[in-house]
Amino acid sequence: MGTITTKDGTEIYCKDWGKGQPIVFSHGWPLSADDWDTHMLFFLSKGYRVIAHDRRGHGSSGQVDDGVAFSQTDFTEDMKKINVPVLVMHGDDDQVVPYENSGPRSAKLLKKGTLKTYRGYPHGMPTVHADVIDADLLAFCKS
Repeated sequence: MGTITTKDGTEIYCKDWGKGQPIVFSHGWPLSADDWDTHMLFFLSKGYRVIAHDRRGHGSSGQVDDGVAFSQTDFTEDMKKINVPVLVMHGDDDQVVPYENSGPRSAKLLKKGTLKTYRGYPHGMPTVHADVIDADLLAFCKS
């Protein structure tokens, strides 16, 4: 565990456990890297390196008064630059981040994006359906 310092001096908290093929877990508002612990421990036990960060203004990252991220930032151009395989997992009953506006669009923007739609799953699907999520992500990582 440690921090990464951004160009503007904000410290971003980061968990980086294990060795091997890395899997990066990214949270949304108002969560933190801690919300991925169950999944990180699962993949750590399977021999993967697992990484999660706290977004600026969240968890143990720098509590800045501006530039906190997330719901008003357009990541379109950033997503187009990602050239590693990415599994976009989204429940079609997500009442917080509507499926139509996020899941399919995200997968399409990524050069190597794969969309996995979960029928009837809510926004909290990583917690409520952790066993299904872990199994699908493990299959993706092995493919």
